[in-house]
Amino acid sequence: MAALPVSSASADSIKIGYVNTQRIFRDAPAAAAAQKKIETEFSKRDQELQRLAKQIQTLQEALEKNGLTLSESERRTKERDVNDLTRDFQRKQREFREDLNLRQNEENAVIFEKANKAVKQIFDEEKYDLILQDAVFWSPSIDITDRVIKAMSDAK
Repeated sequence: MAALPVSSASADSIKIGYVNTQRIFRDAPAAAAAQKKIETEFSKRDQELQRLAKQIQTLQEALEKNGLTLSESERRTKERDVNDLTRDFQRKQREFREDLNLRQNEENAVIFEKANKAVKQIFDEEKYDLILQDAVFWSPSIDITDRVIKAMSDAK
Protein backbone atom coordinates (compact mmCIF):
# COMPACT_ATOMS: atom_id res chain seq x y z
CA MET A 1 0.00 0.00 0.00
CA ALA A 2 2.89 2.42 0.74
CA ALA A 3 3.99 2.16 -2.88
CA LEU A 4 0.67 3.56 -4.10
CA PRO A 5 0.90 7.33 -4.37
CA VAL A 6 -2.44 8.87 -3.42
CA SER A 7 -2.88 12.53 -2.72
CA SER A 8 -5.07 13.43 0.26
CA ALA A 9 -7.47 15.30 -2.00
CA SER A 10 -8.20 12.21 -4.11
CA ALA A 11 -8.23 9.92 -1.05
CA ASP A 12 -11.10 11.91 0.45
CA SER A 13 -13.26 11.25 -2.60
CA ILE A 14 -12.74 7.49 -2.71
CA LYS A 15 -15.83 5.56 -1.66
CA ILE A 16 -15.08 2.17 -0.11
CA GLY A 17 -17.47 -0.47 1.16
CA TYR A 18 -17.04 -3.72 3.01
CA VAL A 19 -19.15 -6.89 2.90
CA ASN A 20 -18.95 -9.53 5.62
CA THR A 21 -19.66 -12.77 3.73
CA GLN A 22 -19.85 -14.79 6.95
CA ARG A 23 -22.79 -12.66 8.04
CA ILE A 24 -24.42 -13.13 4.66
CA PHE A 25 -24.17 -16.92 4.96
CA ARG A 26 -25.44 -16.69 8.54
CA ASP A 27 -28.10 -13.95 8.39
CA ALA A 28 -29.47 -13.72 4.86
CA PRO A 29 -32.94 -15.21 4.40
CA ALA A 30 -31.63 -17.07 1.33
CA ALA A 31 -29.04 -18.78 3.54
CA ALA A 32 -31.67 -19.78 6.10
CA ALA A 33 -33.91 -21.12 3.34
CA ALA A 34 -31.03 -23.11 1.85
CA GLN A 35 -30.18 -24.57 5.25
CA LYS A 36 -33.81 -25.59 5.83
CA LYS A 37 -33.95 -27.13 2.35
CA ILE A 38 -30.80 -29.18 3.01
CA GLU A 39 -32.05 -30.30 6.43
CA THR A 40 -35.31 -31.49 4.88
CA GLU A 41 -33.48 -33.20 2.04
CA PHE A 42 -31.10 -35.08 4.34
CA SER A 43 -33.28 -35.72 7.40
CA LYS A 44 -34.43 -39.18 6.28
CA ARG A 45 -30.85 -40.36 5.71
CA ASP A 46 -29.74 -38.85 9.01
CA GLN A 47 -32.51 -40.70 10.85
CA GLU A 48 -31.49 -43.93 9.12
CA LEU A 49 -27.90 -43.43 10.26
CA GLN A 50 -29.05 -42.79 13.81
CA ARG A 51 -31.20 -45.94 13.73
CA LEU A 52 -28.27 -47.97 12.40
CA ALA A 53 -25.92 -46.61 15.08
CA LYS A 54 -28.41 -47.54 17.78
CA GLN A 55 -28.79 -51.03 16.28
CA ILE A 56 -25.00 -51.51 16.35
CA GLN A 57 -24.83 -50.32 19.95
CA THR A 58 -27.63 -52.71 20.97
CA LEU A 59 -25.91 -55.64 19.24
CA GLN A 60 -22.56 -54.80 20.86
CA GLU A 61 -24.13 -54.55 24.30
CA ALA A 62 -25.93 -57.88 23.82
CA LEU A 63 -22.68 -59.49 22.66
CA GLU A 64 -20.80 -58.16 25.68
CA LYS A 65 -23.57 -59.26 28.03
CA ASN A 66 -24.11 -62.73 26.55
CA GLY A 67 -20.65 -63.33 25.09
CA LEU A 68 -19.57 -65.74 27.80
CA THR A 69 -22.70 -67.92 27.48
CA LEU A 70 -22.51 -68.25 23.67
CA SER A 71 -20.67 -71.00 21.92
CA GLU A 72 -17.47 -70.00 20.13
CA SER A 73 -19.10 -70.23 16.67
CA GLU A 74 -22.17 -68.21 17.78
CA ARG A 75 -19.96 -65.54 19.33
CA ARG A 76 -17.84 -65.28 16.15
CA THR A 77 -20.99 -65.07 14.01
CA LYS A 78 -22.40 -62.26 16.15
CA GLU A 79 -19.05 -60.43 16.16
CA ARG A 80 -18.91 -60.71 12.37
CA ASP A 81 -22.49 -59.37 12.15
CA VAL A 82 -21.54 -56.40 14.32
CA ASN A 83 -18.40 -55.76 12.25
CA ASP A 84 -20.32 -56.00 8.98
CA LEU A 85 -22.99 -53.64 10.27
CA THR A 86 -20.32 -51.24 11.55
CA ARG A 87 -18.59 -51.19 8.14
CA ASP A 88 -21.94 -50.58 6.44
CA PHE A 89 -22.66 -47.76 8.89
CA GLN A 90 -19.25 -46.15 8.31
CA ARG A 91 -19.70 -46.36 4.53
CA LYS A 92 -23.18 -44.82 4.69
CA GLN A 93 -21.96 -42.16 7.10
CA ARG A 94 -19.06 -41.23 4.77
CA GLU A 95 -21.41 -41.08 1.76
CA PHE A 96 -23.84 -38.98 3.77
CA ARG A 97 -21.11 -36.48 4.70
CA GLU A 98 -19.84 -36.30 1.12
CA ASP A 99 -23.34 -35.76 -0.29
CA LEU A 100 -24.17 -33.22 2.41
CA ASN A 101 -20.96 -31.26 1.74
CA LEU A 102 -21.65 -31.30 -1.99
CA ARG A 103 -25.19 -29.97 -1.51
CA GLN A 104 -24.02 -27.32 0.95
CA ASN A 105 -21.39 -26.18 -1.54
CA GLU A 106 -24.02 -26.02 -4.30
CA GLU A 107 -26.39 -23.96 -2.15
CA ASN A 108 -23.55 -21.72 -0.95
CA ALA A 109 -22.57 -21.05 -4.57
CA VAL A 110 -26.12 -19.88 -5.31
CA ILE A 111 -26.12 -17.62 -2.24
CA PHE A 112 -22.68 -16.26 -3.14
CA GLU A 113 -23.88 -15.49 -6.68
CA LYS A 114 -26.94 -13.64 -5.33
CA ALA A 115 -24.72 -11.71 -2.91
CA ASN A 116 -22.32 -10.73 -5.69
CA LYS A 117 -25.22 -9.49 -7.83
CA ALA A 118 -26.47 -7.43 -4.90
CA VAL A 119 -22.98 -6.06 -4.27
CA LYS A 120 -22.62 -5.14 -7.95
CA GLN A 121 -26.00 -3.42 -7.89
CA ILE A 122 -25.04 -1.38 -4.80
CA PHE A 123 -21.61 -0.67 -6.33
CA ASP A 124 -23.20 0.74 -9.49
CA GLU A 125 -26.12 2.59 -7.90
CA GLU A 126 -24.18 4.22 -5.08
CA LYS A 127 -21.03 4.87 -7.13
CA TYR A 128 -18.51 2.98 -5.01
CA ASP A 129 -14.85 2.92 -6.05
CA LEU A 130 -14.07 -0.28 -4.15
CA ILE A 131 -16.02 -2.91 -2.24
CA LEU A 132 -14.06 -5.47 -0.24
CA GLN A 133 -15.11 -8.84 1.05
CA ASP A 134 -13.65 -10.49 4.14
CA ALA A 135 -11.09 -8.02 5.41
CA VAL A 136 -9.08 -8.48 8.59
CA PHE A 137 -10.11 -5.09 10.03
CA TRP A 138 -12.78 -2.64 8.92
CA SER A 139 -14.74 0.26 10.23
CA PRO A 140 -18.47 -0.17 10.77
CA SER A 141 -18.91 3.04 8.78
CA ILE A 142 -17.98 1.24 5.54
CA ASP A 143 -19.85 -2.03 6.31
CA ILE A 144 -22.62 -2.45 3.73
CA THR A 145 -23.50 -6.04 4.67
CA ASP A 146 -27.02 -5.14 5.87
CA ARG A 147 -27.76 -3.38 2.58
CA VAL A 148 -26.47 -6.42 0.65
CA ILE A 149 -28.70 -8.76 2.67
CA LYS A 150 -31.68 -6.46 2.07
CA ALA A 151 -30.89 -6.25 -1.66
CA MET A 152 -30.67 -10.05 -1.83
CA SER A 153 -34.08 -10.32 -0.15
CA ASP A 154 -35.62 -7.73 -2.44
CA ALA A 155 -34.23 -9.39 -5.58
CA LYS A 156 -35.81 -12.81 -5.05
